[in-house]
Amino acid sequence: MADTARIAAMSERYIEEGLAPSWPASRVAWHVRHPESVVLTARSEGNLAAFAIMQFGDDHAHLNLLAVHPAHRRRGLARGLLRWLEESAVVAGTFIIELELRASNADAFAFYRALGYTESGRIEGYYQGVEAAIRMSRDLRIGHGAMQA
Repeated sequence: MADTARIAAMSERYIEEGLAPSWPASRVAWHVRHPESVVLTARSEGNLAAFAIMQFGDDHAHLNLLAVHPAHRRRGLARGLLRWLEESAVVAGTFIIELELRASNADAFAFYRALGYTESGRIEGYYQGVEAAIRMSRDLRIGHGAMQA
């Protein structure tokens, strides 16, 4: 709970830039408390370096947010957080992970694609009528052994 304001600030700055913030600390806190959500953080020298929020359902999970502070990018933090969430999903018997990302975020698209996520659609105006989203998903039953590498 102590990190909810920091997570909200990182979301606003690195995910929701140019949009009205939709992930205030209260929404992050709801996910911290919710039994079907997981909020992960990664720290470097005591500071919040990265976070991920995923909500689990019966047959799929939804990755709500994933962000890494720019000073800590390209060090495997996002991959590590996502791998932990994927393994948790498999243990829970949830094999499909879905997510949306801003259509303009080519780096995020390449990141998810490299990890086996495929584009499953595009939603015009998804982000507050301002920007389209790319919907991606991964079936963890396909190539599950690759997650171990």
